[in-house]
Formats: sequence, C-alpha cells, structure tokens
Amino acid sequence: MSANELYHVEPDQFQPLDIDRLAAEGDPRHSPRILVLYGSLRERSYSRLVAEEAGRLLHHLGCEVRTFDPAGLPLPDDTSAEHAKVQELRELAEWSEGMVWVSPERHGAMTSVMKAQIDWIPLALGGVRPTQGKTLAVMQVCGGSQSFNAVNQLRLLGRWMRMLTIPNQSSVPKAFNEFDDAGRMKPSPLYHRIVDVCEELVKFTWLTRGRAAYLTDRYSERVESAEEVSRRVNQTAH
Repeated sequence: MSANELYHVEPDQFQPLDIDRLAAEGDPRHSPRILVLYGSLRERSYSRLVAEEAGRLLHHLGCEVRTFDPAGLPLPDDTSAEHAKVQELRELAEWSEGMVWVSPERHGAMTSVMKAQIDWIPLALGGVRPTQGKTLAVMQVCGGSQSFNAVNQLRLLGRWMRMLTIPNQSSVPKAFNEFDDAGRMKPSPLYHRIVDVCEELVKFTWLTRGRAAYLTDRYSERVESAEEVSRRVNQTAH
C-alpha cells in the first residue's frame, strides 16, 4: 500500500519506520502482529471505520493486521468458551503482539459490544497469558462533543489485562461529520491524531516485544511458582 492510498497523509512526512533504531541486535525482525477490535455492530459503524483507517496505516508501517468482526459473538457466560467466535477471538489475541481498541461512547461509557470482546479474553489461558506484555492503543468515537470517558475506561482495562498502553490516544467528536460517503475519514487534525497513535503503537511494539517476558517478570509470581514446585515435590515424596 502506498502512502497516497492512505488518503490524507503527506508521503514525505509518513515514511516506514527506521527499524534499526527501534530493534536491538537479536530482537525479532518479523512484521509486528496487530489485532484491531471495534465496538459497534451498526451497518455504518464509525468505530469500525476508524478501525479500518488504523488498519491501513498499520499495514503501511509494516505490520501484519487482523481485525475481529464482533458480529455473532455471544455475551460472556451465555455459552461456553468453545463457541466458534470466542475461539476465533482468543486465537487472535494469542497471535497478536499488540492491539488497537476502538469503541463508541454510549451513555458515557464504552459499549457492551466492546466490553464483551475484552471479557472473553482471559488473563490466563492454560499456561499462556494472552495479553500480558503486549502493546495497546485506545481510541473512541463520539456522537456529540469530544469526550474521553471510553478511552479512559479502555486504559483501565488495558492495565487490568497487563498490557503496555501507549501514551497517545484518539477521540473523534461528532464522528458522523468526519467520514465521506465511501467511509473514508476526511482530512483533519483528528485524522492526523489517528496517524500519530498508529505510528506510536508500532514504535512501542518494536521496542518492547522482544523484552516482554523480562518486563512482565514479577517477584510475586516467582514466589508463587517456587511454592507450587515445592508443594508438588513434597506430594511426590509422600
């Protein structure tokens, strides 16, 4: 994808990242794997349109991008985790090295569609923590004036999911004014902010993914693991 196909970016100002400045010797060099989630099922979903714009930008920045379609995902606890959509979401979460969460703000909060997706991703899945140490960017769209309630909530969830949430974020007010009939975002400082967020997410992913295990290594968990090993040894001895 060329920069011109990204619609509104200035090609001279939006170049592929200098990987040699971001990745140390021995770091992984494959394309960062980014999962994009959005929080609306409407036919003309502005959170989905923002998610699509982000996907294009991330692809241009050298990422492998997958977007989860929440249509058909059951409510948490309404069925078993063996449901096909739940399995699809969990497999994507495990596959990813970073995520983008885009939610509409509804009644001053993220949508239930957005929360359901996050709730279906467990903190631990077998011996794997599918979100721990992975990067996260948060965005929201608003039906009225600009607000930050949804992104603030998403940040709290990112922390709870043990993710590295980047400092930058995006909130698009009166989103119905920001897209053309083809579903592409119009040129504006709001679009530039989304470019900023995507660029920062990719930088943080390159910087941290090869060090995620070390960054998330916790004293309390080492103690717990040692106690578990000791308990099993004692059980075997008896």
